[in-house]
Amino acid sequence: MKKQQYILKNPETFNLKDIFECGQCFRWNEQEDGSYTGIWKENVVNIQKEGQDFVFTGICENNNLEEEIQKYFDLDRNYEEIKKELSKKDEYMKTSIAYGKGIRILNQDLWETIISFIISANNNIPRIKGIIERLSKAYGNKIEWKGKAYYTFPSPNQLKDVSVEEYRKLGLGFRDVRLYETTKMILEGKVDLEELKNNPNTVEVREKLLTLLGVGPKVADCILLFSDLKRLEVFPIDVWVRRVMNDLYIQNEDETKVSKKEIEKIARNKFGNLAGLAQQYLFYWRREA
Repeated sequence: MKKQQYILKNPETFNLKDIFECGQCFRWNEQEDGSYTGIWKENVVNIQKEGQDFVFTGICENNNLEEEIQKYFDLDRNYEEIKKELSKKDEYMKTSIAYGKGIRILNQDLWETIISFIISANNNIPRIKGIIERLSKAYGNKIEWKGKAYYTFPSPNQLKDVSVEEYRKLGLGFRDVRLYETTKMILEGKVDLEELKNNPNTVEVREKLLTLLGVGPKVADCILLFSDLKRLEVFPIDVWVRRVMNDLYIQNEDETKVSKKEIEKIARNKFGNLAGLAQQYLFYWRREA
């Protein structure tokens, strides 16, 4: 693989911090110069903002960096129209969109997203990143770029002989069994990832994801939204989302008593098939601001 460069000219919706710090991905890291370097599939890329443009420099698995970037960063989707539509809902949405105006939902590999969000359960971002990095270093493929080693996320086949004990040594804790059993289910064909991608019925796909050990309702919704399944109508609910939805729309004195069904009903009625994007703007705004 040879070094390539692609320049994204003055995009309307594209901000590195908004994209990489909104909780959807774990393999992008800010550099000392403010750029971000990350790895997806067999691609290692650094992104630097220069004026109003973004310069992508790296190595690419299919020797077409522009094509990979277009797909991964969902550049064919008109986020300006989406923001206009959501901003009409109320002042809260308008404010949250103004705060996270550069967010784009990535098209991440389904398998990697499943395992990453199983690892994310009851965990914090630095620790999640550390576990994923150790897992990739131990079982993924090594790629060298600019004198530094990077490691691809291991495939199910690369994990087929890994024991629960070996996972535990990587710091997975109680998630070790979950990772082991989920990998086994994928390898045995009990859950077919290609079938999930080709199934337009989100309810059916969600039910299938929930059969994987370690995938509960919130993790399933994160997988549906943040992977290349790209189901934008899904509304993942965690502590932050429950808090912001209660504060803005429900106003129960005890937010712990606010049910997931109540939140989902409001999200569905208010935001429709853009509920997942509304969730990202609200989540990012509430957590960061």
